[in-house]
Amino acid sequence: MPLHRIYAAKGTFSPPEKKAIAQSITNIYNSIPIPAFYTVVVFIDVDEESIFVGGESNARFVIDLIQDAFAPYVRDRGLDWESHVEWVEREFWRENGMRPPLPNTEAEKKWVELNKPVPY
Repeated sequence: MPLHRIYAAKGTFSPPEKKAIAQSITNIYNSIPIPAFYTVVVFIDVDEESIFVGGESNARFVIDLIQDAFAPYVRDRGLDWESHVEWVEREFWRENGMRPPLPNTEAEKKWVELNKPVPY
């Protein structure tokens, strides 16, 4: 499950920008295709006085994973950002208590079609 946690100073992104970012990130995974519900984007607002980079206050710093989807909202606004990737092994991953189907199987195609986990 692609989980994106986006830490940024409060007010960095408006609600419409958050939605657009989440949709851009989700569209990347939809092109694989995997079910849209696999992709989770969480915005974590941080007080400006609580963000430090190299020991110095930096309220213009954002952390995320997908560079191109994020660029119009971060790079193009002159904000600094960081990327981090964690890979979770399939045996530790569940959707509604079910192991996700293997790639390119009929079960996975059904999950993509319905955009929700169903028994297989």
